Amino acid sequence: MPKIALITGATAGIGEACARLFASYKYNLVITGRRTDRLQRLADELTRENGVEVQVLTMDVRHRAEVERQLNGLDEDWKAVDVLVNNAGLSQGLDSLQDGNTDDWDTMIDTNIKGLLYVTKVVSNWMIARKDGHIVNLGSIAGKEVYQNGNVYCASKHAVDALNKAMRIDLLPYGIRVSAIHPGAVETEFSEVRFKGDTDRAKKVYEGFEPLTAHDIAETIYFMVSRPKHVNINDLIIMPVAQANSVYWNKER
Repeated sequence: MPKIALITGATAGIGEACARLFASYKYNLVITGRRTDRLQRLADELTRENGVEVQVLTMDVRHRAEVERQLNGLDEDWKAVDVLVNNAGLSQGLDSLQDGNTDDWDTMIDTNIKGLLYVTKVVSNWMIARKDGHIVNLGSIAGKEVYQNGNVYCASKHAVDALNKAMRIDLLPYGIRVSAIHPGAVETEFSEVRFKGDTDRAKKVYEGFEPLTAHDIAETIYFMVSRPKHVNINDLIIMPVAQANSVYWNKER
């Protein structure tokens, strides 16, 4: 019977890349996001090209009732999730704390922390019942250090780092593997979202060096989940060669 991967935030970037890669390894998929048209196009393509089954759930992970309704509405067979990739997350703005937009704060906290919790609470209980499963949480280098004007985004990703450790402890008795991956600069829609559609500003983030790609992260996630059952990669930081940390870069001038 094919394995099942549930991937949040699958409409673009790392989530979409994970869906494509897992489908190529014949995983059936549950893909979630806020843009139904993108999800459905992706589902149709993956079914056509890989012969896998794909369930589409349009939901905003910030809304607990919506998350619970959509996930619990799946048929029982689809609740046998082998891999949960908690990918949904974002950054909004790049302002100092004293000048920050509180609506941006709410969006980041509700998506990056509470959304991850809402999804994990439901899916982890499915895994507990089976005493099997693997949860991969998408962190960030921002969850390992703090950079100028990163304040609330960094705080939200530090929370993901802490929750990853807590999940590992809480789910240990059930044989459930829990891992986190913390990327540096990955060229996706991340910066465009952070700068609220300012594509020129977003493009400048990746100038002068070769950033990671969404596929790089997807491949690493698949490596993590494809290890033997007795192996768990607790925590992994992945950076482009040109980036030492959030401050030091080797960029062409």
